[in-house]
Amino acid sequence: MRGRFSALDRPTAFFDAPGGTQTPDSVIDAMARYLRESNANLGGAFETSRRSDALVVSAHHTAARFLGCDPDEVGFGPNMTTLNFALTRTLGRELRAGDEIVVTRLDHDGNIAPWLHLAEDLDLAVRFVDLHEEDVTLDMVDLERRLSKRTRVVAFPLASNAVGTVTEARRIVELAHKADALAWVDAVHYAAHCPIDVRELDADVLLCSPYKFFGPHLGLFYGRRELLERLRPYKVRPAPDEPVSARFETGTLPHEALAGFNAAVAYIESVGWEGIAAHERELGERLLGGLPADLRLYGPPTMEGRVATFAVTVPGLTSEQAATRLAARGLSVWWGDYYAIEVMRRLGLPDGALRLGIIHYNTAEEVDRLLAALHDLV
Repeated sequence: MRGRFSALDRPTAFFDAPGGTQTPDSVIDAMARYLRESNANLGGAFETSRRSDALVVSAHHTAARFLGCDPDEVGFGPNMTTLNFALTRTLGRELRAGDEIVVTRLDHDGNIAPWLHLAEDLDLAVRFVDLHEEDVTLDMVDLERRLSKRTRVVAFPLASNAVGTVTEARRIVELAHKADALAWVDAVHYAAHCPIDVRELDADVLLCSPYKFFGPHLGLFYGRRELLERLRPYKVRPAPDEPVSARFETGTLPHEALAGFNAAVAYIESVGWEGIAAHERELGERLLGGLPADLRLYGPPTMEGRVATFAVTVPGLTSEQAATRLAARGLSVWWGDYYAIEVMRRLGLPDGALRLGIIHYNTAEEVDRLLAALHDLV
């Protein structure tokens, strides 16, 4: 499998996947092939335009297959955060002063800041759901406490991009719908590690980013058809016959990125989620079992209730200093808060933490290299 990634043919061990994964050669080739053979705008009678039309249709079908919905319920944009600002602003047309939005302290700021800005503009209230500090899991009792008859949206992540915690998503959706609120889901971090079925989850809106699961820089959203039909997006006047989700795609899409997205999903399907999950779990257990005792781990202490993303602090070193020393040894890791601002504030980590992200193209030998380096740091 690693032979399908030319990017991995170097001495660097990549543990930076939470910030963006490497791409297999098939993705790179698909993007280059589109630019060489099909590059055109849509709606023309000539060959390259017809190919581009077909590509856009196929990308929506691929996205529907990836998320478990219909092709007219998915759409693309530059990235998750940009899409979320656009979608939340559109929803704001039907919100009223005093309405409440529930977010969590486990979220990336991409699913918090858009609501904070909307609240400021429309005189809404934003309620934060707390977390359990000991294992950095969401406080479900506090979530129920935050819901009220004025709650309009419950925004939450499937998995924390900072500490790897997986939320009780189905239960959160049930509570949101019981309060007659929308379930607004950030699946950016989760999508690289586990399959998603929006029908089973019963989500109203779900967003993710293909560059986090082996594709190009791109954003992807799902919206329940009834909701998309009801909302009135900000964009140029739409064509009368366009799919309902296309009303939320502003401007010309990056066609070469759609070609890369198709190839990324095909790659995942060729490997299979069962193998991905088993390998990442094995590597995660290997890392947890070998961490130096002096490191502080944040999040679940085992692989239960988490994906293989780990936040740690090294005594005597800032997260930046630790990451810099690991980089000098050919180990790519992240430091800081990674826009998980509320998580780091709640944990009392103004400098953030060292984030170690395992993905399925990592190996046991790479994990051992990382562990040896961490022991040397301590």
